[in-house]
Amino acid sequence: MTIYLDAVWLLNFFLDFMLLMLTQVLCREYTSKRRLIIGAFVASLIVPMTLYFPNSYISTVFGKILYSILIILATFRFISINRMLKQLILFYFVSFAIGGGLFAAHYFLQSPVALTTTGLISFSSGLGDPISWLFVVIGFPIAFWFTKNRMDKHAIEKIRYDQLHDVSISIKNKVYSTTGYIDSGNQLVDPFTKRPVIICDETFLKQWFEKDDWENLRQAYEEFDVERIPVSWENYIQIVPFHGVEGKSKFLFTIKPEKLTILYDNQQIIATKILIGIQFADLTIDKRYHCLLHPQIIKLATIHTA
Repeated sequence: MTIYLDAVWLLNFFLDFMLLMLTQVLCREYTSKRRLIIGAFVASLIVPMTLYFPNSYISTVFGKILYSILIILATFRFISINRMLKQLILFYFVSFAIGGGLFAAHYFLQSPVALTTTGLISFSSGLGDPISWLFVVIGFPIAFWFTKNRMDKHAIEKIRYDQLHDVSISIKNKVYSTTGYIDSGNQLVDPFTKRPVIICDETFLKQWFEKDDWENLRQAYEEFDVERIPVSWENYIQIVPFHGVEGKSKFLFTIKPEKLTILYDNQQIIATKILIGIQFADLTIDKRYHCLLHPQIIKLATIHTA
C-alpha cells in the first residue's frame, strides 16, 4: 500500500489543531493563534516519526507523556507546574473524548481505525481514513460547539452575583477604573451585533468627555437628536433599541470601548466585544459601584493571569 505522508500529516495537523483549540476553551486561558498552530505542528510530527522510527522511545508510554508535555509547552506559556498539569490533563481528556467519538463512528460504519493518545489516526487508504476526514470537517466543529456551549452555560451558572469586582475600561486609549457589579438581571444585548451591553453611570463616564461634549451628548439623548452627538464621538456612539419593564420600546446610547478588564477570582477577564450603555445619572445613591456588568461577559471574555 502506498502511503501519502503529506495527506496523512495534514489530516493529523488539523485534528491536533482542533484538539488544542478545545483544550484552550476548557482551560479558559489565552494563547495566540500562532502558538496554537505551532503546537499543532509539533503534535503532528508524530506522523513521520512513527513511520520512520516505529521502535523509537517516542512509542513508549513515557515517551508519549514527555511528547505531550512538549506539545503543551509549545502551545501555552509556562506559568507553573500545576497549570501545566491542568492543561496536560485536559488535553488528554479532550483527546480521549474526541478519539472515542471517532472510534464509535468507525465502529458504527464498520471501518477499521487505529488511534494513539497524540491524535494519530489510521491511514488504511494511504490518504488518511475518509471517516477521519469527515470527522474533522463536520464532526469536530459540532463537538467543539456543543462542548463550548455547555462549558459557557456552566460558567455562567457558577458566577457569584453577590460580589463587587474591580473594572477597568479603555476608550480612546484612555483607561479608567471603577467598581462593577455582576447583575444577573441585566440581559440586554444589542439585537444587531449580539454584543452584551453593560451600564456605566455619569460619574464614571464623564472622565472621558469634555464638559461641553458630555452636555451635548446628554441633550442628544434626551431629545433623541443624533445631530447633537459630538463629532469626535460619532464613531464611538451606537444606539441600541430595547424594551423597558413596562413593555415600551426605548433606545439606549452606548459606547464601543477598546477593552474591558475585570478582576475576578484573582484573574483578569478581558472582553472587547461589548457595548457600554450610558446612564445619565448615578447607579446607586451611595455610589458603591458605577458599572452594572453583564453575566455573559464571563462567557465571551478571555482569562489572563492577574
